[in-house]
Amino acid sequence: MNPSELLGELRRVRVVPVVTLPHVRHADPLGETLLGAGLPVAEITFRSPAARDGIATLRARHPGLLVGAGTVLDRATADHAIDAGAQFVVAPGFSPDVVDHCLEREIPVVPGINSPTGIEAALARGLPLVKYFPAEASGGLRLLDAMAAPYDGMAFMPTGGLTPDNLPDYLSRPHVAACGGTWIASTALLAEGDYEAIGRNARRAVEIAAEATP
Repeated sequence: MNPSELLGELRRVRVVPVVTLPHVRHADPLGETLLGAGLPVAEITFRSPAARDGIATLRARHPGLLVGAGTVLDRATADHAIDAGAQFVVAPGFSPDVVDHCLEREIPVVPGINSPTGIEAALARGLPLVKYFPAEASGGLRLLDAMAAPYDGMAFMPTGGLTPDNLPDYLSRPHVAACGGTWIASTALLAEGDYEAIGRNARRAVEIAAEATP
């Protein structure tokens, strides 16, 4: 998958569950739940020791699921993610080292930005998509709209502080390809094994995405 193909897939699904797995055993039922809810994507963050094996499990057991790796802070973590089968890499900030390494390994990378400087660094490397993070804490839609205006063609994936309440407003922006959300499959819900609630959250996200008009 190349960066343009990833952007197309994210524009199709519109919402990306951002997930921190408490244990690798949660990966398989999570994948089944998301696919059953019509949301075939997950970003598995490297905020827990279960990330690498969780990604490998999802890729092996659920080939219809688009699986990314999140919170990738260095080259070693990027290698762990790629070797486990991650189809794209997401970082909270713009690390030239991480971005360049992912490009060398020919995997799509979505670095985090909250300034024009970050956008220009991404453009210089030919990236079509950046993560706007932390979205709400950085200024929400007001900052996003102001930043996006001079950079026609750059797509954004806002993440951080998004909820079912503000998701429609973000998805209504033409410069927003997709939004990341931790509320869909929170660590607490996974730890409790409440896949019914996760399924409801995922279906609600799909409904919101279908109703939102860029």
